[in-house]
Amino acid sequence: MASILFSPLTLKKLTLKNRISISPMCQYSAVDGFANDWHLVHLGSRATGGAALIIQEATAVSPEARISPVDLGIWKDEHIEKLKQINQFIVSQNSVPGIQLAHAGRKASVSAPWEGNKKLDFAQGGWQTVAPSAIPYHDGEPFLPEALDKNGIQKVIADFKAATKRAIEAGYKVVEIHGAHGYLLHQFLSPLTNTRTDEYGGSFENRIRFTLEILDAVQSEWPSDLPLFVRISATDWADGGWNPEESVKLSKILKEKGVDLIDVSSGGLVSHQKIAIGPGYQVPFAEKIKKEANILTGAVGLITEARQAEEILNNNQADLILFARESLRNPNLPLDFAKELNDDIQWPKQYERAKIK
Repeated sequence: MASILFSPLTLKKLTLKNRISISPMCQYSAVDGFANDWHLVHLGSRATGGAALIIQEATAVSPEARISPVDLGIWKDEHIEKLKQINQFIVSQNSVPGIQLAHAGRKASVSAPWEGNKKLDFAQGGWQTVAPSAIPYHDGEPFLPEALDKNGIQKVIADFKAATKRAIEAGYKVVEIHGAHGYLLHQFLSPLTNTRTDEYGGSFENRIRFTLEILDAVQSEWPSDLPLFVRISATDWADGGWNPEESVKLSKILKEKGVDLIDVSSGGLVSHQKIAIGPGYQVPFAEKIKKEANILTGAVGLITEARQAEEILNNNQADLILFARESLRNPNLPLDFAKELNDDIQWPKQYERAKIK
């Protein structure tokens, strides 16, 4: 019997050939936001490896939206050419190119991981960060984030809208709005980082307002027949923070507004989070949102084996499995998983002579 992992998934006019997606993973390898051959090979090799959907790393909608100075960007038209080349290759391998549009908020202006992931001051090439409230991620940072005023909020919304328009021109077929991992949208969602007293803070309805306005801006450009995802952190893993019940409530609203799938992660908002990590530790959040909000979900988090992924789908806990670190370890993960599950899937013709029967 064929596995569910290698069964197709239809999202609006798009059909994914299997349920395996490459999760957005920052490569910290861009200059001035420009993609290069590293990104072509990194993303392209996962397409030749058999994944149905390749979601590009968190891609900044403005220079100040970057996590680090070496993040990818889509804030100017000149970025489009190389991104288009990468996407054309992904499509040639019968995979679907997606992009995660992002703004790092107060977690911006840090060095690459191999340079210590340290907050950069202005003399080191850093920049003024923004947030819903002037609360730093770590105590003792060289400068506080600046609380966004109404004009600043409108600029971010306009940046997401313009980035979406460029994403269409670059050939992406899925767009994901990044509302997780302690970045700007998540900062607005959680009362731990949002202490505003205007219409963007306080009540649940006020804290989700910014995310919904971003969604409206993206939808004003994104084709209605192509899939739209939102990634959220289902819990802050911290007392008094954003929680699974609020995630369900938000997901119901997102579904009503036309979002196709919730990419369910967790954490990343505060440095004092306490996460109970183990294999598949985030899957129950995807299951809860799928069943209680009645929306398709993607599962992530220490999913490393074919039968583990198959079991998640068999148990109706999620509809799509997103692989991150495991796909870094093995770009051909889907090809290996297909053999393990006795699914005969198409290999790149250049590699077929190596296929183990």
